[in-house]
Amino acid sequence: MTQPANHPIGIFDSGVGGLTVTRAVMERLPAERIVYFGDTARVPYGVKSPETVNRYAAEIVRFLLDKEVKLLIVACNTMAAVALPTITALSPVPVLEVIDAGARSALAATGTGRIGIIATPSTVQSGAYKAAIARRGGDASRTISRACPLFVPLAEEGFLDHPATRLIAREYLAPVLAENPDTLILGCTHYPLLRPLLQDEAGPSVTLVDSAAAVAADTQRILAEAGLLADADHLPHHDFYVTDAPDRLRGIGELFLGRPLPDVHLVSLGC
Repeated sequence: MTQPANHPIGIFDSGVGGLTVTRAVMERLPAERIVYFGDTARVPYGVKSPETVNRYAAEIVRFLLDKEVKLLIVACNTMAAVALPTITALSPVPVLEVIDAGARSALAATGTGRIGIIATPSTVQSGAYKAAIARRGGDASRTISRACPLFVPLAEEGFLDHPATRLIAREYLAPVLAENPDTLILGCTHYPLLRPLLQDEAGPSVTLVDSAAAVAADTQRILAEAGLLADADHLPHHDFYVTDAPDRLRGIGELFLGRPLPDVHLVSLGC
């Protein structure tokens, strides 16, 4: 039997976007083993009903709990916005999510209190970021939200610096930038894959914020408090699971994580 401290961290997302969180966790906690799940067969989640998102989230949580994870990271803003009660009810291990971490980072970054939020339609409609900003003492009435449904499929296709992506980004960002925010929350873990392009379009006066670094810091704190940090000399073996197109995750993952992904497993859920 392995010691609980050497059990893996489970990270899950609707597709490849959660690799942004995975990279931050790997950099901060290099001894930790990660089991990543990307539901690439059913992405995007942001245009699906709450009932469907809750069902998908429950299936993924059960899958990862079978891998004996010691902590779960919901690296999908849509699932965090829509299905967090379902996830926490199912999980006997701590659950971290990206929305509160992103709101906290944005409030730390803003000087004017004017915060732009770009996210999937489901996340925008949920009002989860505005609620998180208000809980932490920010003025939610000074936020500007915009749904950007095409960013997820563009990131999934690897169109990270494509002329079509740039034109769409310009269209999406125009009404947000017209309100002069000084901070822009990338409210979907796919969006940091497009970060250089988005920064170009937003301009140097706008600080782009994502939750990856904050979630990684929270992960370290929670595991340390529970005595569950892996041994410093532990050499982790990571596993990646997808429901479709493992070669796509491997290609984008190797580009983004800067390391080969030899173990990308194809699995089926909900059948």
